[in-house]
Amino acid sequence: MISPLFIAHGSPMMAIDDNECALFLQEYGRTLKPKAIVLFSAHWETEVTAISSSDEVYETIYDFGGFPKELFEVVYPARGSSEVASVVAERFEAAGIDYVKNTNRGLDHGSWVVLSRLFPDADIPVVQLSVNPYAPAEQQYRIGEALRGLCEQDILVIGSGATVHNLRILNWGSTAVEPWAVAFDDWIVDRMQKRQLDDLFHYEERAPEARRAVPRAEHFVPILIAFGSGDPDHEPEVIHRSYEFGSLSYLCMKF
Repeated sequence: MISPLFIAHGSPMMAIDDNECALFLQEYGRTLKPKAIVLFSAHWETEVTAISSSDEVYETIYDFGGFPKELFEVVYPARGSSEVASVVAERFEAAGIDYVKNTNRGLDHGSWVVLSRLFPDADIPVVQLSVNPYAPAEQQYRIGEALRGLCEQDILVIGSGATVHNLRILNWGSTAVEPWAVAFDDWIVDRMQKRQLDDLFHYEERAPEARRAVPRAEHFVPILIAFGSGDPDHEPEVIHRSYEFGSLSYLCMKF
């Protein structure tokens, strides 16, 4: 059995730079042997949840600009799995969650940056899913909940995003961590470990510095999805925590 994860993908440079989180993922991936991966990416937004459904090798999407040429030369040639996509679709149907299948989209950097560190051989089938940042927090949790138990089939569910992700106020030269960013992450971890769902579903009003930490929800909602997909009898565990540029969070959790 393999537990769902939330992985912070931070800067795309994590694919080629050995920051703390990249080195952690590199080692942690060696302990995991999933049959397939189901990954929700903050960088694929749709109104209705989209499921990649293909058995072909994915195109590597470079959905960013202004980075070194070396980053645009990274290729992550993972294959999809229409079979696993159908398993996900069946779970959504049973839970009354709307979805569409997508047969042609490649892997965006919310997926391949994380996966290139966890599973550099690109030899595990991947099903990428989109997020809708405008859906309520409770709905994000329910999407994950529909996939609860996939771990028993050795299918690894990953939410890829970031808890504190406000690019407008990053301090690019700083090595110190902003206390407000730590306070927000502390609150999220505490409420998850105590399973205080009502607080989490209203994090925008109740969490300290929520508006500064989450100016837009696309990077945050993957943690709610991953949390929902986990075993409620298993206490959520922080497996890595670091920060860059003052407040960019690399909090990673296992559910």
